[in-house]
Amino acid sequence: MLDIKLIRTNPDSVRENIKKKFQNEKLKLVDEVIELDRQFRDSKQKGDDLRALRNSVSKEIGGLMAQGKRDEAEEAKGKVKAIADELAALEENEAQMNAEIKERMLVIPNIIDASVPIGKDDTENVEVERFGEAKLPDFEIPYHTEIMESLDGIDLDSARKTSGNGFYYLMGDIARLQSAILSYARDFMIDKGFTYCIPPFMIRSDVVTGVMSFAEMENMMYKIEGEDLYLIGTSEHSMIGKFIDSILPQEKLPQTLTSYSPCFRKEVGAHGIEERGVYRIHQFEKQEMIVVCEPEESMRWFEEMLSHTVEFFRTLDIPVRTLECCSGDLADLKVKSIDVEAWSPRQKKYFEVGSCSNLGDAQARRLGIRVKGAEGNYFAHTLNNTVVAPPRMLICFLENNLTADGSVKIPKPLQMYMGGKERLTANSK
Repeated sequence: MLDIKLIRTNPDSVRENIKKKFQNEKLKLVDEVIELDRQFRDSKQKGDDLRALRNSVSKEIGGLMAQGKRDEAEEAKGKVKAIADELAALEENEAQMNAEIKERMLVIPNIIDASVPIGKDDTENVEVERFGEAKLPDFEIPYHTEIMESLDGIDLDSARKTSGNGFYYLMGDIARLQSAILSYARDFMIDKGFTYCIPPFMIRSDVVTGVMSFAEMENMMYKIEGEDLYLIGTSEHSMIGKFIDSILPQEKLPQTLTSYSPCFRKEVGAHGIEERGVYRIHQFEKQEMIVVCEPEESMRWFEEMLSHTVEFFRTLDIPVRTLECCSGDLADLKVKSIDVEAWSPRQKKYFEVGSCSNLGDAQARRLGIRVKGAEGNYFAHTLNNTVVAPPRMLICFLENNLTADGSVKIPKPLQMYMGGKERLTANSK
């Protein structure tokens, strides 16, 4: 959510930002906010004038009574009551105007960073850098669930019976591999100085609307029937929510946290749910990182967080590239975002495995996350980034570590979490 002072003083910059995001249907919101804000401030001023008049008239009543001017005193009392009634009506109207202003402010997109490439959608995202050699083996790589099934590692049919499409049972070494990847990611981030956290997996609606846009919420979140609770789509939601309505001393910043959680998503949209795959599913696990920091430090943390994810994948010998989201593909709260994509030798292309985002002070404004400074309080900046999200990560892991005989190599960093195993082999029939 933007600072309303920006809309008052520089509405043209807000309109230009909306155009850069190809959301021209929202241009009218700027004028509506400006007019509602004018009416709101005029009402506030009128209210202040009425309160001053009420105080003045109230002071006269005692003097009139002391002088025996009861009729005039009663007349003054009637005037005080009329002022009170008018104030009550004003305050009710102000509350309505304030709600209408907030409703519009919540859907006006955040100001994007000057470095963000301008483009209409994800087809115009821009490759930034590649890390590692994208190799093609001299043998055919099966579909990822076929690899898992050859290792007795997945049961999709049973999951469809219990839960429907978009769910799975991971079994044996594949289930252990997923846990190993998450355990390694946890320790990797702890070694980077982040504090490990396991957050609540359900959050209230005020936290949901504080961390994401309405469109994202509608497409992603599962609501708990009969309660003001939603299942999280990523631990970033509850991790940023941890700081709701807080004032953080400057010396307590930055807050650098890494969190584990299951994630639950509707996955509403054009992509749909794969019947045989685990790329886009309703339930998965994830290791996340979030930072709450000083405004001037957020871009430095953005680069550092992104580098952690790249390094994590490279320690497992998985080639990756970074892809910057263009203006039209950038979610409304984000200032800047770069996706990390892993190499798929089967598909002969890269696919998304994580995303690093700087949200500026948008979430902090919505949630009331402030910093206590020497010259007054101000809003913090928030950032989030995926460390790793199995089972999507399992796809690139299995494809890049599969050998010609059907076994899967286990890189050194994971071996200690896999009981010393150096490779996975198909069980003998």
